[in-house]
Amino acid sequence: MILNHKKAFNFVQKNRQIFLTNLTPSNIIDLHGIITKNLNINKGLRKHSVGIPGSMFRPLDNLFVIQDSMDFLCQIINKNPNPYAKAFLVSLLIAYIQLFEDGNKRTARILCNAILYSNDLPMLPFRSVNIIEYKKAVISFYDYNSIKLYKDLFLEQIRYCVQNYLSTY
Repeated sequence: MILNHKKAFNFVQKNRQIFLTNLTPSNIIDLHGIITKNLNINKGLRKHSVGIPGSMFRPLDNLFVIQDSMDFLCQIINKNPNPYAKAFLVSLLIAYIQLFEDGNKRTARILCNAILYSNDLPMLPFRSVNIIEYKKAVISFYDYNSIKLYKDLFLEQIRYCVQNYLSTY
């Protein structure tokens, strides 16, 4: 899994322009394929329904609707001029749509950082996030359509970067 993250970041570095202006469904699928390589996870968009442990939420269960949702997500991301907003939206919505059988949150976090990196902004580590708080934030969005906890978590990561990585500049 660690080597896959390294390969995904190398992909981001080589394809920086993609994450600036022209995110496509195939870019997301490619990134997911790199992140989940050799992890016994089916590639491509999921073709069956999935459940979210600890949540009442049931993600989309129709391949065509999942494809349309991913297309719409790319349109939203490409039209938005603010890289932080793009990063926030992609990190939240890929996990929400559940495009893939597994690896959605990993793909979302890598893509979030790809957008920030491509815009010469500090990437968010997510390693300082309390896993229980992260799950609460995601489930709060899934079950109640409330972005407050997730937004707070995202902003906390930006503050963490500024305090720990940028204060030395």
